[in-house]
Parts: sequence; structure tokens; C-alpha cells
Amino acid sequence: MHAMQYEITLPADYDMGIIRERVATRGHLLDDFPGLGLKAYLIRERGAASPVNQYAPLYLWSAPEGMNAFLRGPGFQGIVDDFGRPEVQHWTGLLHQEGVASGALPRTAVRRREWIADTVRPADAVDAALEESRRLAGTSGAVVSALAVDPRHWELLYFTLWEHEPSGAPGDRYEVLHLSSPERDRLGHGKQG
Repeated sequence: MHAMQYEITLPADYDMGIIRERVATRGHLLDDFPGLGLKAYLIRERGAASPVNQYAPLYLWSAPEGMNAFLRGPGFQGIVDDFGRPEVQHWTGLLHQEGVASGALPRTAVRRREWIADTVRPADAVDAALEESRRLAGTSGAVVSALAVDPRHWELLYFTLWEHEPSGAPGDRYEVLHLSSPERDRLGHGKQG
């Protein structure tokens, strides 16, 4: 599994209805994309628990070939044409865990990025993060939980989809506009590798 996200931060007065319409009319185009485990079409709106307007889809790829095909394809080129070329962040998957509400339609996503300090053994940090991700998946309302790492910067990425707004979950909150999950069953379950 590979996690990938790009963030398109928009002007403070941007009409987020444009993004909502874009997702409503184009989101289904990835509903059967080969190699895609899931794509959560995420937005944050300024003033609604966010300092910015942002479109920030997050992908979990079941195969790197799918990720590569997407980045070379017309869907991503449409993003580049309309908003400029975003920085694409990616992480190696450590865990994909279906949540206790895995059959529910997610409405909220929480993403938390955590740096692994130089003084902490990477294996210890990953073991603690795996335990935390499993705990999140077992929390009421959790649809799916994923954990990934960027070993270049020693950053952990926690990502959880929720059927409702979770209380007390730290991280950046997003509204889920659409979920494409053609190969969600191929993401594997539990710890990766």
C-alpha cells in the first residue's frame, strides 16, 4: 500500500461550491480505476474549523502501477491545468485496518502528521503508531484507519475516515465529498509487511 496526497490551498474568498460541483461531476471517474484502493475527496473550508479553503484528496494505492498511471493520466493533468502542479506527498503504507463502521459512508476524515524525533528509535515509533492506528480503527464510528511513513523525513501519517464528526481525535479535519474505492479489498488488512 502507498498513501498519496496533494493539497490545493485556495483563496480565502474562493467559492468552495466550485470544488463541490467538480467532485459531484467528476468524482465517479475513479470509481473503477485500476490499482486504486481508495480515494477520499477531501475539503476544508475557512472558518469551519479550518484556517484555509483547501481541496486535499488522499489516496491509498493497492499497487504502485496505479499511482504512476494516475499521475501520468488525464485526471491529474486536469488538476495541473486548473490549479497548477501541486506538490504530491507520498508515504509507504504500514497498516490498513477496516474500522468498526466499515460499511458506513464516511463523512469526516482526520489526518495527523507526526515527526519521529531523532532521539526516538524508528522501530519504537512505528510500533506505537501501529497500536494507535489499531485503536482508532476500533473506535465507534471509524470506517477505515491507515498508517504510513515517509522515511526520508521520518514522518508518520495517520489517516482515519469517520461516519460522523469524531470528538477528541487530533489532526486536520476534512469533509469527505466522495469516496472511490475500487480495490479497497486489495489494500490488505492489518500491518503491511
